[in-house]
Amino acid sequence: MRLHRVRWERIRRWGAFLAFTAPALALISLLIVLPAMQTVALSFTDKRGAFVGLRNFIEVLSDSDTLNLTGFPPGPPPWGSLVHNAVWILLHLPLTVGLGLILAVLLERARGATFLKSVIFLGMVTPMIVGGVIIRFLFDENAGVVTAIMRAVGLTALGRSWTAYPETALPALILGSVWLWAGFSMILYSAGLATIPRDYYEAAAVDGAGPLQQFWYITVPSLRPVTMVIVAMTILWELKIFDIVYTATLGGPGGATMVLALQMYFYAFRALEFPRAAAVATMLSLFTLIVGLWFVRTLRSSE
Repeated sequence: MRLHRVRWERIRRWGAFLAFTAPALALISLLIVLPAMQTVALSFTDKRGAFVGLRNFIEVLSDSDTLNLTGFPPGPPPWGSLVHNAVWILLHLPLTVGLGLILAVLLERARGATFLKSVIFLGMVTPMIVGGVIIRFLFDENAGVVTAIMRAVGLTALGRSWTAYPETALPALILGSVWLWAGFSMILYSAGLATIPRDYYEAAAVDGAGPLQQFWYITVPSLRPVTMVIVAMTILWELKIFDIVYTATLGGPGGATMVLALQMYFYAFRALEFPRAAAVATMLSLFTLIVGLWFVRTLRSSE
């Protein structure tokens, strides 16, 4: 009799679980899982639906029209716009993480810190479409603040419109996106700093540790979980960057700022090359999955 009650209780619990989760699972399967599987399958076919293996991926990564790295020695590798995403990560990630940490530390006890943080965070709440337009004007030859400063300090070569030339277009977008994203890392680091006990700093000061030593041996290690979150979220944002590039340069000039997400858009809605667009989408999903798995594994190992 008791065994029967236990079994009935388990059935009742599983029934309630399925009743509550079945609608959500059905929607996820219909709107996410099934389209994702179809996209992956499409990436291995041609326009006629015939299986072509990795041909779409090879053609996407060897598309020279989406790559323009002036002065890249000894010549740009055949990786298409993936190189531009890699350059974005290599430059934007350390600048964003470092600037956010420095701002959080400097504004921790400063007067008017709340107001200053709000001003810095405006870049984060600004729609990225608007951010792309702002970046274009910041680096414009006639109306740009950055170009005016360059001319004022004697750097006339950098006083022209950055987004109009292949060698400066990508750096302009990356530097502009630092302003748009630095507020995110600053806010997270500010929250992380509030969790560090002040006793650590007081004990370090008694032992003779200076501000730089306290920062390096107390602040930085204590903020490691926050840094991992910022790094993972920033890389994911850099992989799927689209709107800034679309409004600022449209991938130009000459493909100098083309990124994977914009390349996927052009393949799908301009060239109607849906298998190639699916190949780009599959690569982006794979890169995103790798970053997510790294983040989960690193987070678990640090516990």
